[in-house]
Parts: sequence; C-alpha cells; structure tokens
Amino acid sequence: MRGLSLALFLRDRLLFIVMALLIVLLSVSMLLLERERYPGLVELGTVFYFMVLALFFLGIWLAVDYVRQRAYFKQLFDAIQRSEELQATTIINATVTQEQKLVSRMLEEQNRAYLNELGKYRRQQELHNHFVLQWVHHMKTPVSVVDLLAQEALQKQASSQEEQRLLALSLQEETDRMMRGLEMMLYTARLDKFEIDLHVKQTALHELARNVVNAHKKLCIRHSIFPRIDGEAWVETDEKWMTFVLNQFVSNAIKYSKSKASAKKIVFALEAFENGGGKLTVSDEGIGIAAHELPRIFDPFFTGENGRTTGESTGMGLYLAKQVCNRLGHSLSVSSVLGESTALTVTFNPRGIHLLGSHEGGSDAR
Repeated sequence: MRGLSLALFLRDRLLFIVMALLIVLLSVSMLLLERERYPGLVELGTVFYFMVLALFFLGIWLAVDYVRQRAYFKQLFDAIQRSEELQATTIINATVTQEQKLVSRMLEEQNRAYLNELGKYRRQQELHNHFVLQWVHHMKTPVSVVDLLAQEALQKQASSQEEQRLLALSLQEETDRMMRGLEMMLYTARLDKFEIDLHVKQTALHELARNVVNAHKKLCIRHSIFPRIDGEAWVETDEKWMTFVLNQFVSNAIKYSKSKASAKKIVFALEAFENGGGKLTVSDEGIGIAAHELPRIFDPFFTGENGRTTGESTGMGLYLAKQVCNRLGHSLSVSSVLGESTALTVTFNPRGIHLLGSHEGGSDAR
C-alpha cells in the first residue's frame, strides 16, 4: 500500500520533476559555458556542488510533500476498498491541497445527493408495499361478501323479484368496490410514469363531471344522494387523469354521506376564468372532517377518525388526487365543516399544465 501510494505520488508529479531537472540542467549548462568563456571564474566543484544541492532540495521537497499527503492517499485507498459501503467517501478528510479539498467536497455533495435519492426510493418502496398490503386487505372484504351472497342465493333460491333485485344490487355494489380498488391500484402504478401516460387537451369540465356522475348514479340512487352540476368551464387538462381525480371525490362523498338517513346532495360548481383557467368545487353534505385533521388529509395512508369509523378508507384516494393535480399544474384545496359538509376545489391555472413536475402531496383522510 505504501509503495503503491508513493508510486502514484511520483507519477502525478512526473512533469514537475522533469521540469525541475531541465531547469537544473540548464543552470549547470550556463555555469559551464561561463566557465569556458571566463576560465577560472567558475570552478568545476562549484558546478557540481550546485547540481547536488539543487537535487537535494528537490528530493527534500518531494519527501515533505509526500509525508504531508500520505494520510490522504491512505484514506483514499481505504475508501476504494470499502466502496460497497454507503459512507465510504466520508472517511476522506485528510485533504491538504485546494484541489483535494474541492474533490472531497464534490464527493460529499455526490454522496449526499445519492443518499437523498436512495431515501426517496426507499420511501416510495415503503409506500408501495404498504399500499399493496392494505389494498389486498380491503379487497378481501368485497370478495368475502360476494361469496356469502352467492351462497345465500344458492341456499334460499330468492323467492321474490324484490329479493332478487336486492341481491343483485348488493352484488353489484361489491363488484363496484372491487373495480374502484383495482382502478386505484392501476393508477398508483401509472403515477411513476406519469409523463408517458399523459394527453393534454382542451376539456369540457361539465361533460367530465357528468360522465363521473353517470358512473356513480346507481350508488347515488341507492343512498338518496342527488348530484347537481352548476356552470360550465373549458380548461387544459388530461381527461383520463382528471376523471380519476373526480372519481375519488365522488366516491368519498358517497362513502361519507350514505350514513345520513335524509336526502343529500353532491354539487359540482364550475367557474371559468377570463384568462383561460377555471375552478371546480365538489361539495357534499356528508359527515365532514375535523378541523385538526384537515392539514393531514393529503398525507399517504392517513385515514382520520372517519376512515377508522367506516373501515372502508385506504388513506390513498386524496393523496393520489393531490399528486395528480400537482403534476398537472393544478392546485387542490379542501374545506370542511364537521358533521355538515366537505368541499374539494381544483383550480386550473392558465398555462399551469406546462409546469409538469413532482411535488409533495398528501393523503386521504376520509
């Protein structure tokens, strides 16, 4: 190790050594020429003494410089041998020259950036694994219910049309739950490749809202929920991703409104801006969200008190909606009155769609 570091040290200074030797040689040559021109002015011993002295000081300088930097070389080789360790570069701290200090600083910055990226990747993996486990758990419930309903149908042989209708509705509701779970799983997987699965165009929000309402009309009728669309707006967005976002809003509205016995409303309020943007507010008359939980509703896997009470929340719906809105350049906000209503507002900023990027979002508290 010592010989190798010394060899590297001398090789890195080879050009300097050659230049120093050329200067000594040139100086000796000048002294010899002066001796020939003026005999007796410069003795041969003086020339020899000068040459030895110059080489001595060159050797002394190289030895001192090597001793000064030997610790740096040792740490460098140790770091190379421990290159599989994440913190290997942190042991290089015996820097001497400004160049070495700059290299060490660069390694520290690169190591910090690498650890940050690794931390983000691990966090994403943890979220993904947690969501998969939670998704599997939630899918077990509708599958079990469908199985029980099928067994009941085989055993009882539903005697009336009303019983058959109720059985069919129950089966359909459970299959809808499974379809929504599968859709959420699919969109979660697509979110990592968001830019690839993106088609931005001028979109009629009122038509988008109407399609989402039609997809949920059976559940709305069953739970006495009456949707209403007020206004019209055209905005730049991705129709498929915004449909997914609105599906999360309506699913939450139904989920947390159906426990109320009286008739309820879901209102889509649309507003068009003169500069090309717009705003969509989806408000329900459900059980609302507690004020202290509002700051956390966009955090992943946060279900809140309502989610724990109903047992149907995955804590991912509003998180994914927030992520999609951020990446589309839209802003998403929420307001709620506990026990009365909840309103989710998407603001479509003009030209905001061109600011595609990853932003921190949060999760579904509902």
